Amino acid sequence: MLKVTDVVTEVSAVNSIVPSEYSLEQNYPNPFNPTTTINFSIPKSSIVSLKVYDALGKEVATLVNEFKNAGNYSADFTATSNLTSGIYFYTLTSENFTSTKKFMLVK
Repeated sequence: MLKVTDVVTEVSAVNSIVPSEYSLEQNYPNPFNPTTTINFSIPKSSIVSLKVYDALGKEVATLVNEFKNAGNYSADFTATSNLTSGIYFYTLTSENFTSTKKFMLVK
């Protein structure tokens, strides 16, 4: 399994308001080069996973894989030189919630 680990990521809490439901928002900007922001919300504290996959379904980056308190978060993803232009998918998983969105890297 090919896994790129040379990824720059920063995840930060956006505000102190606890959301009422899970949410994965569309990244901005989209298309992007080389940095984009992904916002997500989790209504209760749990282990959270936010991963990026290529069009073939291979994992290319793990942005978050840790316990997070309930809240709203923002993850900045910077694509490395190893990633080519194209469509990628990002998936948020937490307890019984999973959501996937697509985004485009244009170099």
